Amino acid sequence: MGVKLKRRQFLKASAAAAVMMGVAGTGKYLVSEAAVGESPAPLKDVKYVRSTCSPNCTSSCGIKAMVVDGQIKALFPTNDYPEPEYGPRGCLRGLSYINVIYGPDRIKKPLIRTGERGKGEFKEVSWEEALDYAADRLKEIAAKYGPESICFSFQVGGTGHVQKGAWIALSTLAGWNLNHPYDKNGDLPMFWPQTFGVQSEELEPLEWTNSRYIAVFGSNIMVTRLIDSDFLIKARNNGAKLVVFDPNYCATAAKADEWVQLKPSSDAALALGMARVIIEEKLYDEEFIKTFTDMPLLVRLDTGKRLRADEVKGLERPADVPPYREAFVAYNGGFLVVHPEKLELPLNVALEGELEVELKDGTRVKAKPIFQLLKEHLAAYQPAYVEQETGVPGDTVVRLAREMATTKPLHVIYGASNYQWYHGDLKGRALALLPVLTGNIGKPGAGISTYAGQYKIRFNVKEWWFPKTPRWLPWLYILHGPTANMKAKWPAHGVKALIFGWGNPFDQHNMADRLRQMAVKGELEFIVGMDHQMTTSCLYSDVIFPVSSWYEKTELTTTPLHPYMQLQQPAIKPLYESKSEIWIAREIARRLNPEFEKHFFPGLDENAAAEKVIELLLKTGGSEVAGITLEQLKKGPVRLKSEVPGNRQIPFYEQVQFKKPFPPVSRPAALEATAQFVKSGRIEFYKEEDTFMQLGETLPVHKPPFVESEYALNPGAKGKYQFAFITRNSLYRIHSNHSNNIWMNELQDNEPKVFLNPEDAAEKGIKEGDLVEVYNDRGKVRGYAVLDPGQGRKIIVFEQGWWSRYLKGDSYNSLTYPFIKPTHEVYFVPGIWAPNTAWNETLCDVRKAGEA
Repeated sequence: MGVKLKRRQFLKASAAAAVMMGVAGTGKYLVSEAAVGESPAPLKDVKYVRSTCSPNCTSSCGIKAMVVDGQIKALFPTNDYPEPEYGPRGCLRGLSYINVIYGPDRIKKPLIRTGERGKGEFKEVSWEEALDYAADRLKEIAAKYGPESICFSFQVGGTGHVQKGAWIALSTLAGWNLNHPYDKNGDLPMFWPQTFGVQSEELEPLEWTNSRYIAVFGSNIMVTRLIDSDFLIKARNNGAKLVVFDPNYCATAAKADEWVQLKPSSDAALALGMARVIIEEKLYDEEFIKTFTDMPLLVRLDTGKRLRADEVKGLERPADVPPYREAFVAYNGGFLVVHPEKLELPLNVALEGELEVELKDGTRVKAKPIFQLLKEHLAAYQPAYVEQETGVPGDTVVRLAREMATTKPLHVIYGASNYQWYHGDLKGRALALLPVLTGNIGKPGAGISTYAGQYKIRFNVKEWWFPKTPRWLPWLYILHGPTANMKAKWPAHGVKALIFGWGNPFDQHNMADRLRQMAVKGELEFIVGMDHQMTTSCLYSDVIFPVSSWYEKTELTTTPLHPYMQLQQPAIKPLYESKSEIWIAREIARRLNPEFEKHFFPGLDENAAAEKVIELLLKTGGSEVAGITLEQLKKGPVRLKSEVPGNRQIPFYEQVQFKKPFPPVSRPAALEATAQFVKSGRIEFYKEEDTFMQLGETLPVHKPPFVESEYALNPGAKGKYQFAFITRNSLYRIHSNHSNNIWMNELQDNEPKVFLNPEDAAEKGIKEGDLVEVYNDRGKVRGYAVLDPGQGRKIIVFEQGWWSRYLKGDSYNSLTYPFIKPTHEVYFVPGIWAPNTAWNETLCDVRKAGEA
């Protein structure tokens, strides 16, 4: 049946449409009913404000807010990037954020707890009372236990250099411990510092289109990198082959040329099997590995350590070698000193063979190049063994190896879900062999990338963030307790107070219910929450500071995924009594010590102070931001600078093109702090540190999941729990952001889901839609069964991010455990080499809800 419109209705609809069409126009419209022939009415003030959506999703989309009479009515993607390929940006989550800004969970006033922790019993107080109360309690705890007993837990700095930086600065001034978000979130791929000496690296998405072979290992780009996923399709349309390696038939596998299903956490076996083919069939780039890797360096067979120049008769350590480096030895008919700052070995250097070396004390020892040791090591990874460990047919392994070695540029994508396992570092080291052996590093469209979180500090932030030397404590030690081999400093009296912001740790980081227990039992004597939503974590807080959303304050953002600096500009005034984090930090600073306040631009309102901070960061930020001004940023996004032509983001371009030693700088750490990870100044696959030797991990090796973790913790778990518990990212949330967004929840039928293979479900008597319980000895979570024939056997998938209130008080992270792998403790540089959370190293079982 047709719909008839009266002339008045038609004209009003047309006027409304004109307003919507104006999003890309001048930015301001005045609309009234008089424009459509009605009686005069007051004009409505309609303006458009460009800002940035910046939760921890790495997309950092430019968003234009339509503001009508001081209220945000709609959010739209912008299309103002200098490179049009990057626009427009924005997903339904970000565009529906008005449901959160104006939703019922918005915290309107400062709150102080009146009832039990976790019960949500608070009283509204004035800002003066809340600030005085918090400052007094923090001073009391610092005086009793030392300021290092107070921990500040923040989320990724790239989403807010100004506001997060304010609290980082306050923490350094006060002597509190900082918890770095990267390892806390499980987003730190530990193979990067072990192999390349860096925090992590990645190609920008524009470079995906230059690739001709893209191998994706456990990364669901079509969900977790939704806004940039079209570049993956463009790459395939340009002729690239897209191969997805995943135990489950994910959305990205559906877009691939080939889906390779393998057993959970078996990627190292597959990669090492392919590396064996590449080496045995001489498909490797010999010049590349001689120039840029540790493959030519000699290893003593008696000690398992690299041969050092100052050990060998007739050789000396060069005087100009920095103390954090080491001079090793290679052979080309004579023994050569390998200078760690110079990538210039002769191309006739030996990669294979066994040598006898005379030492300065007259003894003789045998040695082999690392390449020879690797070749011998890989001999065990024959197709039959790889098929047994991975489930991938042996002939497929050989075919894929030949394809990757002969199709260039090759890009390997290693997903967070894949390295959030106990042996995630081993898998990364093995996968890195594929692009390194074939010379696919430091070139357009080539490399290995990990895409997780807006963690990366892209320029120098020291002048704002670190007025004093910071203290750092990895998050896992708070939950696990100190270990015998930890390099970070454990507070003398433990952790007694927690301040958190920009996150929801009592849901997202509540491993084995440990954090909730610490709160309820009083181990944490004081908890401060900063949020604009009444999250689960706020319910456990003693005082809650209501903060402004990112459309109500001034902020500076960057992202590793598309390398732009962008400004968040307030579209509306802060709602209710909310304040920006810089304002709150300044008020607390003044109460702790009047000298601290000087750092926070006293006397200026919060937005003016934020702009001063931005000007400071641009002035002192270094070459990456040289020439960028605040006025430029107010007009739109500005690309950060690099040594790559066009300022493109290609990892290790400088090392490969200009032969600079590894690693490049990982901010904010000093180079000497991270250069010690690769003392040869080269890409390293042989790790000689004692812990690696004791664990049999000097070279990349495959170790099956659970043996050194779950079974070591509880030997009875091996027969009792046979399902792997995977907490994957959801299309409908960004971690726990949008958990209370009514549009997103409606798209999920307002129900958490448990995904399992139909054959596994049949064995358990579970049918589609049944309410089921996933459990182990540590905890449980419930959801409605979804039977997915594309899911691997003996795998349970639960989409993380649900607030506890949607799970009847349960926590999906109550099943997980804070394992700490010893190789993660060999060094400690915060957020770079530190214990990484292994969410997926978890065993469980499943049953219908209510079954005992």
